[in-house]
Amino acid sequence: MSMKHSKRSAWSRSTTSKIDILAVAALSCLVLCQCAKHSDQKEDELYIRDSERQWAESVASGDASVVERILANDFIGVDPDGRIYDKAKMISDTREGPKFFASNHLNEVKIRFYGDTAVAQGSESWERRTGERGRFVWTDTWLRRNGRWEIVAAEDLTVPEPGAVLPQQ
Repeated sequence: MSMKHSKRSAWSRSTTSKIDILAVAALSCLVLCQCAKHSDQKEDELYIRDSERQWAESVASGDASVVERILANDFIGVDPDGRIYDKAKMISDTREGPKFFASNHLNEVKIRFYGDTAVAQGSESWERRTGERGRFVWTDTWLRRNGRWEIVAAEDLTVPEPGAVLPQQ
């Protein structure tokens, strides 16, 4: 009888030990996967933030390669006057931008992720060649397709710089 008890006890300890090892391994994998996901999201956020900065600067530099890279082929945007534009129009406008803009710089951007979608909201400060100054405030919708982030929609507003004196009406 004591032999049966010791065999069962040894089997029980062995099984419990294996279950403990499997549980620790599963928990470790879960933690590592979450860390990798968090790391990937940080990389994605850096890519989107840098791309938004490059797009802002392209308004004054005329570098359309940025726009060609980050806008989806089916991109649709809404300009500050409420007009719809597509990728081809944005590429054309970017090439013409230096005629009108002396500078354009990203002020801030907040990025939120929803799976393979990211919403970037931010503002840029610009100065026209005429000396007029203002800001763009915008929302861009990014989508990850085939492992690549691209903007599928954008909406822009033009607002005065903070502290600017507005004409009285």
